[in-house]
Amino acid sequence: MKRPKIKRWEGPGTQIAVRIFDAAIALRVGIEYHTAMTIRPIIIHPDPRLKKTAAPVAEVTPAIERLAEDMLETMYDAPGIGLAAPQIGVMSRVFVMDCVKEEGAAPAPMVLLNPVITWVSEALSTYEEGCLSIPEQYGEVERPAEIDMQWLGLDGKTHAQRFDGLWATCAQHELDHLNGKLFIDYLKPMRRQLMTRKMQKLKREQARS
Repeated sequence: MKRPKIKRWEGPGTQIAVRIFDAAIALRVGIEYHTAMTIRPIIIHPDPRLKKTAAPVAEVTPAIERLAEDMLETMYDAPGIGLAAPQIGVMSRVFVMDCVKEEGAAPAPMVLLNPVITWVSEALSTYEEGCLSIPEQYGEVERPAEIDMQWLGLDGKTHAQRFDGLWATCAQHELDHLNGKLFIDYLKPMRRQLMTRKMQKLKREQARS
């Protein structure tokens, strides 16, 4: 999911500060920190990879850990609050998210492998959603206000948590990506087609530049 632009600090020691920040994120999610995290290109809709169902992760490997590192780095750089592996061309059931929005608050990155929803509330909530694969386009989507989600962590253990508010919306949005579904699929056909045409135009412009 898309988030508002966040200014990064600049000046002497910037790169050191950014590495310390990234190392703190790695510690938070339980992965070995590498200084050479990669910001990966984000796939723009329409693309057939965004409409496919991702495959389950068989086990936590160094490659999966590195994927998680790169996904977090890519998400924060975008900037966004969530990113699914298919959005960077990796067809695995992995997504990352961090819905902390408060200025100066500590990051709260999460890495979820093979996530499943085990319960949803009857109460619904509506958020104006955006997507890093559909830049600068937004639409209101109604989803369950609370969910219980279970997933495999990078520590190899099963985790479960109840999410509400923006966290619940983001988790459902990213899980949709793993099932080949986009937020625009919830919108009326004309609105969806308009956004798709805008993305086709954007991709043509990017190809020419």
